[in-house]
Amino acid sequence: MVEIERKFLVKNEEFKKEAYQSFHIKQGYLNAHPERTTRVRIKGNKAFITVKGKSSENGLSRFEWEKEIEVEDAEALLKLCEPGKIEKTRYLIKSGKHTFEVDEFYGDNEGLIIAEVEMNSENEKVELPHWLATEVTGERKYYNSALTQQPYTTWKS
Repeated sequence: MVEIERKFLVKNEEFKKEAYQSFHIKQGYLNAHPERTTRVRIKGNKAFITVKGKSSENGLSRFEWEKEIEVEDAEALLKLCEPGKIEKTRYLIKSGKHTFEVDEFYGDNEGLIIAEVEMNSENEKVELPHWLATEVTGERKYYNSALTQQPYTTWKS
């Protein structure tokens, strides 16, 4: 399956008023190589293992395979992951025909808020909410796998 998505920074917390659902996410990477990543994620009371391929040149699309696993298995696998874990709250917000997933990061990535929207095609029109800031689609430093290796709090302004 191919995932097509755009990513944006978020300028304020106004999105929280529009959220219809939120949940805590904890994740780590068994492999965070840019050509392919293998992620273990606990999302609320469910868990998943996900393999993602290299992003397209414009950063909009890449191969993604995901399988639900037992939470206990995910907790065991998280202990085997590379250094650096991601902890965040994900908020779901409707905008037109799309749902934006807004991630508010904690720990070493405190202060970073990123919104993503999945699309059916690369040129699909998306109604952009007013609380979005700069588009960062394809900027590797904003990938969760990159944030485990070089967290947001270590970036120089």
